[in-house]
Amino acid sequence: MKLHELQVTEGARREHFRKGRGLGSGNGKTAGKGHKGQNARSGGGVALGFEGGQLPLFRRLPKRGFKNVNHVNYATINVKDLNRFKDGTVVSPALLKEEGLLTKEYSGLKVLGGGTLEKKLTVQAHAFSKSAEKAISDAGGKIEVI
Repeated sequence: MKLHELQVTEGARREHFRKGRGLGSGNGKTAGKGHKGQNARSGGGVALGFEGGQLPLFRRLPKRGFKNVNHVNYATINVKDLNRFKDGTVVSPALLKEEGLLTKEYSGLKVLGGGTLEKKLTVQAHAFSKSAEKAISDAGGKIEVI
């Protein structure tokens, strides 16, 4: 059997049932909504979370925490991971992504000072930790904030 030969089994798919299409259909007149009432009206029904006037659960529960709207989430990389590049290389977020060291860039790239750096590199990132700055400059490299 080939993909283009696949067919749906007979009786596996039912036709969509059309409500409110005459008395003879078995679901005409009120179309399964009963007589009058909130749920029989167009646009009827209650809002999500409505509990009949009782204070809804989401309002009964206490508020927790704080969301800082100015929080910046950085993708991070350690200095030791930069040893794979040759001396004199300009290491940018695009190059790191190409090499597979970065998967997501988030709001930018931050270089952390984990490990030691033995190569003389020019590192471009959005932020550097103090220890990363020291490690890169001690190895004879340059730091560029983008």
